[in-house]
Amino acid sequence: MKVSNPFDLFLKRKVTTEPIRHAKRQWKRFNRNVSFSNTMLFLTVVFLFIPLFVITFYSFNKSKDTTFTGVSLIWYQKLFLNSGDLWNSLFKSFIIAFSSAFVATILGSLAAIGVHWYKFIGKSYIQTTSFLPMVLPEVIMGVSLLIFFNGIHMSLGLFTIFIAHTTFCLPFVYLMVSARIDEFDYSIIEASHDLGANEKQTLFYVIIPAIMPGIISGFMMSVTMSLEDYVITSLVSGPGSTTLPIYVYSMIRFGVSPVINSLSFVIILAICFMTILLRKGLKGFAASR
Repeated sequence: MKVSNPFDLFLKRKVTTEPIRHAKRQWKRFNRNVSFSNTMLFLTVVFLFIPLFVITFYSFNKSKDTTFTGVSLIWYQKLFLNSGDLWNSLFKSFIIAFSSAFVATILGSLAAIGVHWYKFIGKSYIQTTSFLPMVLPEVIMGVSLLIFFNGIHMSLGLFTIFIAHTTFCLPFVYLMVSARIDEFDYSIIEASHDLGANEKQTLFYVIIPAIMPGIISGFMMSVTMSLEDYVITSLVSGPGSTTLPIYVYSMIRFGVSPVINSLSFVIILAICFMTILLRKGLKGFAASR
């Protein structure tokens, strides 16, 4: 006899003691915890984090290939002592990432505030076209920017990469800040006006602190997207403007060194540390408000 629940055998015999009822509740709770959604969530998380563990594992491998021959710190030694070009490309990537994210965050946040608070001609058109860089393929975006730079006779280099990264980061900041503004309580603005605050004071002391989580999220997203971009960067870069993705891709022709695994692990640790600090900072900021 097939039984979907093993405790039904006892229930059919009219055994309704408290231990049996408790066991049945535990069985239902177990079935609920191993649902299809939870299983898919677990598999997705494993799929996303396995590459990170693989990179970390091979960064301590003594051998250069994928054959594990023992634990060694030789690649970390080469990373910190014999990888000047690699650190130079990483430094350029960080400069472009943080500078472009900073400018994109300012412009995107002000654009989101202006579009949501003011009425003007072409408002719906601006809201629609602002998402184009998000849906356009990166190749089209990169070629368009390359044609534009050539049209105005601008030399390709770090500055053109900065402009390109600022351009494709803007819509993401605008989207995140707009999502935060949609949950905004407009009565706070009316209260600030009743207390005598002008528009400038309302903007800096009421609106921006209230949407600060969205602004910070947009900034961090912009930094991440700028650091990992290769397609657009390769099209608008010039001599002396090699960023980390371009440097790593150029190494594929000669074989990627395990030093990249060591650098990846260092970056993972740095990001985890920054995430913890940012989380505590946001909690402190929210508590102070």
